[in-house]
Amino acid sequence: MIKGLTQIELATMPLEAVVGVLRGCGEATRLRLLALLIAGELTVKDLTGILGQSQPRISRHLKLLCDAGIVERYPEGAWVYYRLGEGPEACIAKYAIEHLSKHDPVISGDLERLETLRRTKAQEAAEFFAERAKTWDLERNLHVPEADVEAAMRVLVGQQRIGNFLDLGTGTGRLLEVFADQYERGVGLDASGDMLSVARANLENAGISHAQVRQGDIYALPVEPNMSELTVVHQVLHFLEEPGRAISEAARTLKPGGRLLIVDFASHELEFLREKFAHRRLGFSQEQMRRWLEDAGVELLEYQQLSPKAAETNKLTVGLWLAKDPRIVSDLPHASLNKELV
Repeated sequence: MIKGLTQIELATMPLEAVVGVLRGCGEATRLRLLALLIAGELTVKDLTGILGQSQPRISRHLKLLCDAGIVERYPEGAWVYYRLGEGPEACIAKYAIEHLSKHDPVISGDLERLETLRRTKAQEAAEFFAERAKTWDLERNLHVPEADVEAAMRVLVGQQRIGNFLDLGTGTGRLLEVFADQYERGVGLDASGDMLSVARANLENAGISHAQVRQGDIYALPVEPNMSELTVVHQVLHFLEEPGRAISEAARTLKPGGRLLIVDFASHELEFLREKFAHRRLGFSQEQMRRWLEDAGVELLEYQQLSPKAAETNKLTVGLWLAKDPRIVSDLPHASLNKELV
């Protein structure tokens, strides 16, 4: 049995589909592309640099792989990222790639150039943070340590396995790392291309291959409804003009019984945050958040506060709101529950 394929998936693949996959893989350049994409998502520019071939040639091969259902493409602004797919076609291709010798001079050369590219991107990410370190440190010092917030989130979510995990406003991809041992597939969405570059570098450095990041508007998420077992909105809402609208959009992503975790500041009066850090909202009261959650059609299960020490009068309280979609699984057709996040 090919790893990743169930007997049902194999049984439902017609002859022509299998032949199409084999034809898609059956060319040297396409095998080289797949050997790179199995390690993570890359752009045409990345791939042309690694393989030393022209952009039109690489694009043509990628189109053939996409048409065969082996590779998926994800537009992000002016860029398009490519990644090995997750369907049965991709699993067959992956099986072939895993049997390529890593000592083959062509394959090993490609992988060495991939590692050089990754080191370059990691350095760019480090420089990005170096330029913003002072601002980030000031913001982080406004509340209890991040490690305490992350630990509280883990406790609130519990130990149960998560199928699809969605992180809205993923930023550096930190929560994709924090919950990596619990979810089967994670997706982080953010509007900032710079932040997504940092997140990709962080995920690669952490060796997390079952998560990916995508560009998206939090008010119009590129995600179909009824997808996510757990959706998280961490320290995002205070930057928004319409937090309630974002909460409704987040709730739309939940499967019946799925949960929504919001982490943000409790109400405060630090006006300087509006000007210095572009905060639009000075935190949120429990009642205000409850009303938004109810309007979004989800039920508040639990609310927790992480307060600074009594002597730390200039620091903020962090609130954690855990809500649940009240529908039960039978409220939707069974087929709709097995879709991917993006």
